[in-house]
Amino acid sequence: MGRCSGLLIGFATLALVAGNVFTGTAQAAPDRAAGDVRCAVQSGREFARAEPEQVGLDRDKLADALTFAATRARFNVQVFRHNCLIGEGPTNAQTGNVAWNIWSSTKSIVSLLAGIAWDRGELDLDAPIDRYLPAGLGDAEHRAITVENLLTESSGMRVGALTEGITGVIPIDPNSAVQALGMPLDYSPGTTFRYSQRNVDLLTYVMELAVGEPLQQFAQRELFDPLGIERGDYYWARDRAGHTYGYAHLMIPPNDFAKLGLLVSNDGRWGTEQIVSAEYLRAALRPSRPNECYGYLFWLGPECAAPLYNVPEDIFMMDGLGMQNVFGIPSLDLTVVWTGFFGNKSSGGLTGTLQNQAELPYEFFRKLFAAFHDRPMPDLGPFVEPPVRLDPRSYVDPDILLAVFGIGPNAYPGCNVFSCLDYPLAPPFWDTAPGCAILLCVGPGAPGIR
Repeated sequence: MGRCSGLLIGFATLALVAGNVFTGTAQAAPDRAAGDVRCAVQSGREFARAEPEQVGLDRDKLADALTFAATRARFNVQVFRHNCLIGEGPTNAQTGNVAWNIWSSTKSIVSLLAGIAWDRGELDLDAPIDRYLPAGLGDAEHRAITVENLLTESSGMRVGALTEGITGVIPIDPNSAVQALGMPLDYSPGTTFRYSQRNVDLLTYVMELAVGEPLQQFAQRELFDPLGIERGDYYWARDRAGHTYGYAHLMIPPNDFAKLGLLVSNDGRWGTEQIVSAEYLRAALRPSRPNECYGYLFWLGPECAAPLYNVPEDIFMMDGLGMQNVFGIPSLDLTVVWTGFFGNKSSGGLTGTLQNQAELPYEFFRKLFAAFHDRPMPDLGPFVEPPVRLDPRSYVDPDILLAVFGIGPNAYPGCNVFSCLDYPLAPPFWDTAPGCAILLCVGPGAPGIR
């Protein structure tokens, strides 16, 4: 399930998360009458809560699921039913307010922003990006790619997820959107799903041009502010040309990440305000023609988790490297949000760990579903690991890395680490927030919930 950009760097920095270096708060559950309880989403710093029994779950079995997750490198776990927070991991008080890299779950946040821009009539999903790009940027083939092609990862451009992403981790990318326009097209746009990082960086650039302002400014006003996510809560990295990365590098506290998951689970509605239309979200959570497991930058369905076959068919997922996830199951009115660093088990070594990331959520949901009283779920038994078929070489394309330096067939003419199309480039790490390093932000002055 995981996509592997930044993997090696992530392993090297895992030690950053060790120890009790976080701060957080918790709130006792209110006294409610027994029976089914539904909660309202709210923009404050605390979630509405309920006891597990009030929403149809067994307290002890829920606790068993949460304890299991904590033993598997899940540093923060939140379980919501009917919008009520009913269960938390044992370290949530220490981790919930700390800005954490959600990696490729950033893509799903980009999708929400695309939906808002579409709702406002500023972004046409069917339009070729030619409509938005400056004259002369990119050739006719690339300019014919549609916005929807970018949302469904079917632009046709060549991929190499690790080599696409590593130069954003370091970071030395001169202009990730221009770099995307230099990638060869291996397939006709709209025909073939290929999981790309540059694809989404190109999308965020197109969105900036469509809405006429920096993406993060648009995001703060139209998405984050209504949810009560403050500008100081998070850090969202930009390339050296100042464009926001779309493929990853939104570092946001789990308590804010959960709000974004709940927004999707509530069909884009937050209290009395429709933040993103239900019409857009229906399209975003519908299987796309190139890949029935993928919508508009959301993963869909149980078979897409290779295989998470013990969950209902209507599951949707935000999914980031190391399993930074939102799992939404509308038929159960259930939202699960967790962050951490891998934690799945495999008999296939490192390659198996990368391929078979469904083992951990599968076993977690076995335990969680055992807690349900009102909607009993069948137990399909222990996870059966499929054969390892992943070829790690498919994540590496040296030409993609060389293109950053202006070398090789994938290099966009006039763009390298020293200059790009005669625009001034900021130095590496130019916008890195205090205390932020690859996985998380910590320390005085670092982004986070205060």
